[in-house]
Amino acid sequence: MRGKYILQGTFWILVYLFLVCAPLLLLLIGEKPEGREFWRELSVALGFTGLAMLSLQFVLTARFKRIKAPYGADIVYHFHRQVSLVALMLILVHPLLLFIFSPATLRLLNLFTAPWRARAGVTAVVLLFVLISTSLWRTRFKIEYTRWRIWHGILSVCVVALAVVHVILARHYLNTPLKQILWITYGLFWLGLLFYIRILKPILLMKRPYEIESVNQERGNAWSLTIKPAGHAGIKFMPGQFAWITIGDALFSEQEHPFSISSSASQRERLTFTIKELGDFTRQIKYMKPGQKVYVDGPFGHFSIDRHPHAEVFILIAGGVGITPMMSMLRTLAQRGDKRAVTLIYANRDWESVIFREEIEQLKDSLNLKLVHVIEKPPEYWIGEIGFINQSILEHYLPEARYKNAFEVFICGPPTMMKVVEKALVNMDIHFGDFHSEQFRLV
Repeated sequence: MRGKYILQGTFWILVYLFLVCAPLLLLLIGEKPEGREFWRELSVALGFTGLAMLSLQFVLTARFKRIKAPYGADIVYHFHRQVSLVALMLILVHPLLLFIFSPATLRLLNLFTAPWRARAGVTAVVLLFVLISTSLWRTRFKIEYTRWRIWHGILSVCVVALAVVHVILARHYLNTPLKQILWITYGLFWLGLLFYIRILKPILLMKRPYEIESVNQERGNAWSLTIKPAGHAGIKFMPGQFAWITIGDALFSEQEHPFSISSSASQRERLTFTIKELGDFTRQIKYMKPGQKVYVDGPFGHFSIDRHPHAEVFILIAGGVGITPMMSMLRTLAQRGDKRAVTLIYANRDWESVIFREEIEQLKDSLNLKLVHVIEKPPEYWIGEIGFINQSILEHYLPEARYKNAFEVFICGPPTMMKVVEKALVNMDIHFGDFHSEQFRLV
């Protein structure tokens, strides 16, 4: 299975590189007008590359399962963020080269007197700055998630649209049929993608509604939201995956949030999402009522034991609400009667906030499960691990045999904990391909 995903991943990387480079290849086609220096053509080439990267950002966030399957959603979203910065750099270098080698072009920055092609280009760059800065520092600016999603979408469309207008009005770069076909194709592709994301996909989801069955309180200020399919068979998912859920009738709104599925993958007739109160939306979960409509877009994610059928030992390392995808894995293994060895190392602030505390203990009866609790502020009678998960704890509880494919490690929890654990695993010479992380913050 690992080889299959490597081939798929390589294929999509090659497709991406081709689409990014296609405008550059066509730039070389056609007559070169006299007086256009190397630096000017280099400037245009960099601008085209940045624009192509920006246009493909829509694909990266469109949740196409085939594209994300080889990498996982968290890696794709991380790539999305990093490529945005690269595209911004290329697009900024595009006019800077012009200004350096031809200072007279600085007049194009005056939006009152500049030609329309320059106005479109300058406006696109300004909006791109706003788009990226509000994304990188959303929490610092205290921008509410739903409001940010709305403006992120609007600004993204405006940036690409204005950039395309800039290219069209420049004229020289549409002077051959192939160049015209390329940009018409790109334009139709963007419009088609927007139509699919904003109209077609919500309509398809509307035909497969769910309804709330129950809302149960858990330890650690978390709530388990259980939903059931209304008039259809539900979705098939792998234990550990997540889905985006929309509660209520506003399917075309931006009130959509990603949560890990905590229920067993063997039970398609119900889905359970265990959600900790952390923000405006999550605080509303406890007020949800049975019978309310819910729409589910998923499943997504590569964070699953089912992607590693060869494994004989699983190591699950969780912190706080990071237990939710692990719980799906444990429940699934128990229902399947799977007796492979599992070690769960679970960190929490205090003993009373350990989500699923009693159920995990009971699962030891049906699984070959070694359970290790790590408590930051334990009660007086505590005799287990104290503090935080560190390399010393991992050295003690991980199997001594640490060759490639000896076991698979799954990590989910607060970002700081995950960084510490990943660094420790590297120091312990655990093969990079044998440990897998799930980031809760996709944006």
